[in-house]
Amino acid sequence: MSKRKLGMFAIELIKPAIIDSFRKLNPAIQWRNPVMFVVYVGSILTTMLWIQSLLGQGEASSGFILGVMLWLWFTVLFANFAEALAEGRSKAQAASLRGLKKETWAKKIKSSNTLDNWETKPQAELMSATLLRKGDLFIAEANDVIAADGEVIAGVASVDESAITGESAPVIRESGGDFSSVTGGTRVLSDWIIVRVSVNPGETFIDRMISMVENAKRQKTPNEIALTILLVALTIVFLVVVTTLLPFSLFSVAANESGAPIQITVLIALLVCLIPTTIAGLLSAIGVAGMSRMMAANVIATSGRAVEAAGDVDVLLLDKTGTITLGNRQVSDFFPATGVTEAELADVAQLASLADETPEGRSIVILAKQKFGMRERDLGEMGASFVPFTAQTRMSGVDLNGIPVRKGAALAIQKHIEAIGGDFPKEVLKIVDDVSRRGSTPLVVSQGQRVLGVVELKDIVKGGIKARFNELRQMGIRTIMITGDNRLTAAAIAAEAGVDDFLAEATPEDKLALIRKHQAEGHLVAMTGDGTNDAPALAQADVAVAMNSGTQAAKEAGNMVDLDSNPTKLIEVVETGKQMLMTRGSLTTFSIANDVAKYFAIIPAAFVATYPQLEALNIMRLTSPSSAILSAVIFNALIIMFLIPLALKGVAYKPLGAAALLRRNMTIYGLGGLIAPFIGIKLIDMLIAMI
Repeated sequence: MSKRKLGMFAIELIKPAIIDSFRKLNPAIQWRNPVMFVVYVGSILTTMLWIQSLLGQGEASSGFILGVMLWLWFTVLFANFAEALAEGRSKAQAASLRGLKKETWAKKIKSSNTLDNWETKPQAELMSATLLRKGDLFIAEANDVIAADGEVIAGVASVDESAITGESAPVIRESGGDFSSVTGGTRVLSDWIIVRVSVNPGETFIDRMISMVENAKRQKTPNEIALTILLVALTIVFLVVVTTLLPFSLFSVAANESGAPIQITVLIALLVCLIPTTIAGLLSAIGVAGMSRMMAANVIATSGRAVEAAGDVDVLLLDKTGTITLGNRQVSDFFPATGVTEAELADVAQLASLADETPEGRSIVILAKQKFGMRERDLGEMGASFVPFTAQTRMSGVDLNGIPVRKGAALAIQKHIEAIGGDFPKEVLKIVDDVSRRGSTPLVVSQGQRVLGVVELKDIVKGGIKARFNELRQMGIRTIMITGDNRLTAAAIAAEAGVDDFLAEATPEDKLALIRKHQAEGHLVAMTGDGTNDAPALAQADVAVAMNSGTQAAKEAGNMVDLDSNPTKLIEVVETGKQMLMTRGSLTTFSIANDVAKYFAIIPAAFVATYPQLEALNIMRLTSPSSAILSAVIFNALIIMFLIPLALKGVAYKPLGAAALLRRNMTIYGLGGLIAPFIGIKLIDMLIAMI
């Protein structure tokens, strides 16, 4: 997806956005934004008044009415343009995704095949992928495009998912684990897999991605609805106020015989400048842009509600392995038992690891070579047989000349030694405890009945992760590490990483109970997961980021999908949600402050003809009442255009708490919103006077 990311203002998006701006003049579309609908109605009324003035009827100043009319229409069009431009980016993203939906053929497996004969490739018939239905089986071989979303139920294959994720490195997909999910449109590079279709046509992951980014169907979030209600309430208040002044536009003021009637055009301009048009015109664009920014980060959000919830999150559940730590444990030291040299321990540990292709096993071989110059040996030439690691034995090694050489968990090695008549030294148990307290993993090494010592494997905490957690803490977000490690190991890593709390020896039930506990206390919880056992907790979490590499169950339970399958993306998701809320809050502050400043320009000008005493309030020294009103209307329209880039890009993210964020908004956007209209309206007035 990264190759298809779109710039904020791609040239090809501007022309369609301009066209859409005029299409959105449909009253049925305008009605969706009540505040801008008032401006829309005002534009129609001033158009009618201008036509009347051309016919010599109604208000006399046709030039003034024309100016107000044009800029009211521009105000509506600029608001439409902001929304259309934001939607255009998402529609372009959807179009690029549709490009992935090519005509694909499927090798559907005949129903007579059973699991028993799938050790060899089964027979299949070629058919269009569109004919596949949920529950059907198909085989995908090397160079085949995977025909539909599904779960691998047999075989193992290397799959190129770059069409979806943008990552060129292939991934392994196999049956029976958390990496069994495949996506239609990706390509098999080697071997073959049998896939059970999990969705019907039109419900595939790409189809869902397209519908997610088709923001024309975007539902407003609760906070956005609340803000819209506030804006509508303010509009109604000013509408009532201006309506009460309508009689003054029809008759002279009896109390002031020299007073002139107020023009209806002036009242319309007054209303438009009083109501919060700036934020109302940009509100939809801010929400759409928030989803687009999430998409640019290779995260698919099911709705704007999910993005906004990310901004409100105050509890973050993070898996230890791969998120807080690098995930691949590396050997850091050898601790020999009494009577054993470190070199002897390293030699036997290396021997036990020669056939171990795990990162841990390779790191033992490498450290022994680096520290003591020990070269790798050929197990075949030595007549040794490899003993693989299993979940039951929890140890691995080799059998050499009838002597078992093992490395593994302390309890497993202890049982093994006692089973063959040996004694497990207490001093080694102490070393095991010391290593565990440091947050490392102890592996005990034995040769025959002798326990030679302990190898320390350390899960390295990612660089900079502690600083990221400090930033989250400043925003009032509590971080909780989830791990299957014992409490000693979990406590040590939690302290090193700087998380606020941890859950050790976590089971799916423990995760679910923890989320419910925090939600019951009024918190919004975010978590990430990729396995079927994560699905219940993901479904319960307010923000649930499922890994694209994970199971179908996890992706269906989450309300976001990370195409990069990077667990640390959860932090970026929260930051993107915060940025959307910060942008909306900042522009709302700026808009309201703008309106306050505009009052000083337009109210004296609107009533000075009726009440000449109001000339004293013309603190900007604007040229004339008509130029003051026209300047305010023009500024009201132009400020929407000037703020479109900020609405789409978002306010610069800062890890601030609520109080600090309020001070920042009031200082930058509140004060800026007060000052900008005074400068802008004065400059426009001077330009009008020159013309």
